Amino acid sequence: MVKKEIRGKRLFVLDTNVLMHDPTALFRFQEHDIYLPMVVLEELDRSKKGVSEVARNVRQVSRFVDELMADATHAEIAKGLPLVSESLAESAFGSSGRLFFQTRAMPVSLPDSLPGNTPDNTILGTALALQQERPDVDVTLVSKDINLRIKAAVIGIHAEDYYNDQVLDDVNLLYSGRCELNTDFWEQHGKRMDSWQESGRTFYRVHGPMVTQWHPNQFLYLQGEEPFTAMVREVAGEEAVIEIAGDYMNPRHTVWGINARNREQNFALNLLMDPQIDFISLVGAAGTGKTLLTLAAGLAQTLEDNLYKEIIMTRVTVPVGEDIGFLPGTEEEKMTPWMGALMDNLEVLTKSEVGGDWGRAATNDLLKSRIKIRSLNFMRGRTFLNRFIILDEAQNLTSKQMKTLITPRRPRHQGGMPGQHRPDRHAVSHRDHLRPDLRGRPLQGLGPQRPHHPHPGRTFTAGGLRVGDAVRME
Repeated sequence: MVKKEIRGKRLFVLDTNVLMHDPTALFRFQEHDIYLPMVVLEELDRSKKGVSEVARNVRQVSRFVDELMADATHAEIAKGLPLVSESLAESAFGSSGRLFFQTRAMPVSLPDSLPGNTPDNTILGTALALQQERPDVDVTLVSKDINLRIKAAVIGIHAEDYYNDQVLDDVNLLYSGRCELNTDFWEQHGKRMDSWQESGRTFYRVHGPMVTQWHPNQFLYLQGEEPFTAMVREVAGEEAVIEIAGDYMNPRHTVWGINARNREQNFALNLLMDPQIDFISLVGAAGTGKTLLTLAAGLAQTLEDNLYKEIIMTRVTVPVGEDIGFLPGTEEEKMTPWMGALMDNLEVLTKSEVGGDWGRAATNDLLKSRIKIRSLNFMRGRTFLNRFIILDEAQNLTSKQMKTLITPRRPRHQGGMPGQHRPDRHAVSHRDHLRPDLRGRPLQGLGPQRPHHPHPGRTFTAGGLRVGDAVRME
């Protein structure tokens, strides 16, 4: 459905499913007004019981509305409640509109083919009545129900999906986290450049107009006879500090026996091996080495560098076919069948001609003793100290699961989030949604990568939430 270009203040009629999907939707429409039909309040009331995410969202909506009403009189409610509250300051998202309720019966003139006794048609009738009563305002019905939007368009009501948390459909529009420098970069920016070394690392302080387009930990590269690769560490106005990136393509500079096969994989390993990065996002098609690189970096920093006590690996249990039912055993035993990628990659990382079968078996046992498999269902409220956490197949995480895992402040931990561009079920790929939000933050990062085993036509993206950069592998 085509998104209509409308300017000026608008009145949004919210469907129940929008609030069930995002309880903060009331505050997501900036200066525009919100209208809640009475049938929406009825549907919310019928869905408030239970322990599901929908029930929790409904109860949160009720708390928001109760806070907004406070001690408001009926006359004040009829005039609209300001979508601002001191107690909701953290949730108000800069909204400045008003919240209106249906305080009286409204004349409904729906076509005879649409009976008015269903909730959806009642919402349509309310929106149509508002459109007729307030011709000076653009009335828009917001719903996540495609069929309701189709019916609205048929009877002449402008309807839209709830766009606030949708991700980009075109992965090429995602923030890539890398920037190719112009051939005249040194002539424009080299005159006022300072350089120094610190702990074996080389830094440059760069001044110039191009610096304003950079973000912390974005990767910069210059191709040619003398290639140059660096990572942006700090940006302040037209001044930036950049660091020469490590060369993990060099056979003498491996990560648990793994080398980068291209420039983008080198960027990803720079992120994965940086202990200052708390969260890494690897995005790409199946078979591009996302889990392999993450696991190699985790093993190197856990067993060789002793930066972390152990590796914790988890994933969303989304089956490809029909669900096989409950699995017996402990938490780890239940999760093991879902961790085929872990076992496959461990086999690659422990493949060695030295020691024979017995040596490989002993190595596998050692590695498995330092790798713990956990379920996402039991991670709420946990504080992981000195752990390297891998969230495999992260494209299937819901918004609630993602927020639960990344919001607690956990000192000395690092997380890798491998995932593909598209989820396996009807859910937003929140990894893609996070990437643009984290761009430019000094403690977050996102990076690019091509397949570890070259395969034409496949792309790979890597990123770290703690660095503020993103790099797409292609």
